[in-house]
Amino acid sequence: MIRLSVLDQSPIRKGGTAFQAVQETIELAKLTDRLGYHRYWVSEHHNILGLAGSSPEVLISHLAGETKGIRMGSGGIMLPNHSSLKVAENFRMLETLFPGRIDLGLGRAPGGDRLTAAILNPSNSFVQNDFIQQLMDLRDFLTDNAEPDSIQEKVKAIPVAETCPELWILTSSGESALIAAHFGMALSFAQFINPTGGYASIRAYKERFQPSGSLKIPQANVGLFVLCADTKEMAEELQAVMDRQLLNIEKGISEGILSYEEIKPYVYSDMERVRLLHNRGRMIAGTPDTVKKRIIDLTQEYGIDEVVVSTITYDFKDRVRSYELLAEAFELEKRL
Repeated sequence: MIRLSVLDQSPIRKGGTAFQAVQETIELAKLTDRLGYHRYWVSEHHNILGLAGSSPEVLISHLAGETKGIRMGSGGIMLPNHSSLKVAENFRMLETLFPGRIDLGLGRAPGGDRLTAAILNPSNSFVQNDFIQQLMDLRDFLTDNAEPDSIQEKVKAIPVAETCPELWILTSSGESALIAAHFGMALSFAQFINPTGGYASIRAYKERFQPSGSLKIPQANVGLFVLCADTKEMAEELQAVMDRQLLNIEKGISEGILSYEEIKPYVYSDMERVRLLHNRGRMIAGTPDTVKKRIIDLTQEYGIDEVVVSTITYDFKDRVRSYELLAEAFELEKRL
């Protein structure tokens, strides 16, 4: 059985507002909970005007309170932006409020530009060894494993929770896959960022995985953009909008999600067409049968049983419809 999950960046359409984007996130979380999706992750981005998701720990608390059975978590917390102790406290509080339902997905990218990251955490050195040390500290704060004379022996992450969030490492380059394997944490490969390297990353993760107190066997999923529509023509329109959105991101243009009518007259240069073709590897688009087959093929190639779906459209109803069609195609078990 393939599990379907959600990644939501709270995208803002051109001419829209952050309030609208967050309200749509709330509605989508409630919908996908009812439809039977497995988990719902929200992201951390900074200084990107087209995305409203900057504080996943705050948003998770509200979304978990608005839903019943779907797991809630971060996809992810950009750990170098934060204190390990404060992240541990935030997620221990979430786990205390919603025991057994919280995921803590962790990344080492800045979630924006380096200037913003330096302001968020002036001591951020952008060095991998510092990220590894933060991971070790965070793990020990969350599990109360204290070595003699360690910080964790003297300082406890409050509140002390009876359960621990699921720990996930996010990667798009593949480097963090080895870190996840070493620490015995779950791995999520972001194909929606990088269309290449995912198979090798997950294979290396599985080969080098070391069991931990929280995870005995390797656990991995893959995130990608999915656009599912009732007709092939509508799916092509949604894909055209996503093509332009990804191109704008690469150019540093943050004007929000554009409508199909606005992007339709645009004529792409040869170089832009090369980028569009490359970016098509970051998404799956089509009617339910087409999308289902491609997702099944992808999970078999990766050797995984879970796909994290990110769907971005100009019109919210198209986004809702895409998740509904996917749930129907995979016959997800609905929650009452």
